[in-house]
Amino acid sequence: MSNKNVVSWNAMIVGYGMHGHGEDALVLFTQMQQRGVKPNEITFISVLSACSHAGLVDEGWKCYNCMTLDYAITPTVEHYACMVDLLGRAGHLNEAWDFIEKMPIEPGASVWGAFLGSCRIHCNIELGERVAELLLNLDPDNAGYYVLLSNIYAAAGRWDDVAKVRKMMKEKDVKKSPGCSLIEVNNKLHSFVVGDISHPQTEAIYAMLETLARQMEAVGYVPCTDFVLHDVEEEIKENMLFAHSEKLAIAFGLISTRSGTSIRITKNLRVCGDCHSATKFISKIVKREIIMRDLNRFHHFKDGLCSCGDYW
Repeated sequence: MSNKNVVSWNAMIVGYGMHGHGEDALVLFTQMQQRGVKPNEITFISVLSACSHAGLVDEGWKCYNCMTLDYAITPTVEHYACMVDLLGRAGHLNEAWDFIEKMPIEPGASVWGAFLGSCRIHCNIELGERVAELLLNLDPDNAGYYVLLSNIYAAAGRWDDVAKVRKMMKEKDVKKSPGCSLIEVNNKLHSFVVGDISHPQTEAIYAMLETLARQMEAVGYVPCTDFVLHDVEEEIKENMLFAHSEKLAIAFGLISTRSGTSIRITKNLRVCGDCHSATKFISKIVKREIIMRDLNRFHHFKDGLCSCGDYW
């Protein structure tokens, strides 16, 4: 491009951040300043988000301080939410809490929501309960907050509390969005939900999953049943994981495209830990790149590794 303005620089920084290339995003941030392009509020949201997705805590603090000290940009709630997400994802929950308490403006749902997501990642029940109470007072109809709290309880094996949250959702008529994975093959979009048997090629899809399961087990894959948020036996949990929407979409992609072709999937929710682990194994077994866009970012699976470095 002959004329690289702040908008084009921001777009590139966002792209690198969403694909897990936080350090490359920081290189671009440095380059744009060296070339005389002044960062704006959006630039710093993009850079802080990139740092958050890559676990670059020290670099994120430097950028945050640079924004206020070097460019006299007053942080907005979006900047604060990025910082809370950065600290929380990295496990610095107490530091994130202190940061929120020192904010000069009301935190709002986006800030507390980022904190609750971090409580789920790190299974912090005490802080999770406190934040969930705040959020449910702010936005009682947001199903995502109930689900996050329920997931925190489920990860800790507190099934009675899980049941209480689900009862609360039912009483308030709050409905969770079902997980759905999409894949385009031959210019046609195919949609899958967990346990889906509606596709015309269901038999072939599940046969491919059976084959993949045997191949993965042979090279060390063990189902991560902690991600099944129901109080059932281990064998049932493994069967539930087996038919997650991401895996169904991948299996369909494998039987519908040529060997060596990359597979691209979009999911409306965050990819679960077991599907993330399984997709790494699958990418190595079938020797294909699998690109998955979930709620938060892009994951590039290749040769048994993911571009996020298992940090998402």
